[in-house]
Amino acid sequence: MLSIVIPARQEEKVIGDTVNRLKSALSLPHEIIVSDDGSTDRTVEIARTNADQVVTFSGEKHTPGRTRNAGAKVAHGEFIAFIDADVVVPEPNAFYRRALKHFEDPNIVGVCGPQRALPEVETWADRISFSILNLILAFNNNVLRRGEASGKNMIVRKSSFERIGGLREDIATREDGDFFHRLSKIGRTVYDKSLMV
Repeated sequence: MLSIVIPARQEEKVIGDTVNRLKSALSLPHEIIVSDDGSTDRTVEIARTNADQVVTFSGEKHTPGRTRNAGAKVAHGEFIAFIDADVVVPEPNAFYRRALKHFEDPNIVGVCGPQRALPEVETWADRISFSILNLILAFNNNVLRRGEASGKNMIVRKSSFERIGGLREDIATREDGDFFHRLSKIGRTVYDKSLMV
């Protein structure tokens, strides 16, 4: 089974659409978990009407690693996919089947892919910055074999996630890159250019 973990904080404008798009399109065994870090808007209320599980917590420390870890702790799937609340996964069934196929190789511990802005709002600056980011991700994972990923698009074995202790909760940014780097020390991470979000 695939567990899709969506970290959220003040995401009432997008969380419903994101969860509904996934639920309506996915036929493979899955669960959708929204992990909310103290939202004061309607994020939790909306998520509870759509997601399979909603994890809530609050406190002074708000980091992406903490929010992703809280969702992963309640995940039942053998694989965990992390996306952000505003991410659009095109053709979710085909997308996740393609991603999970990589894990037929027992040495693969993590898979990531490229990202871009939605075409209707994309600027030249977006194209340039995402092209550079995607090139770095491809080079680090597939050439240097040094894991690197964006939290908007990561799929991992739950056993590998647990083995390295999840994401770091003490850093505010680049916890996703650090996470994939640590994963690459226990197995192989892969960048698949066809897995665009």
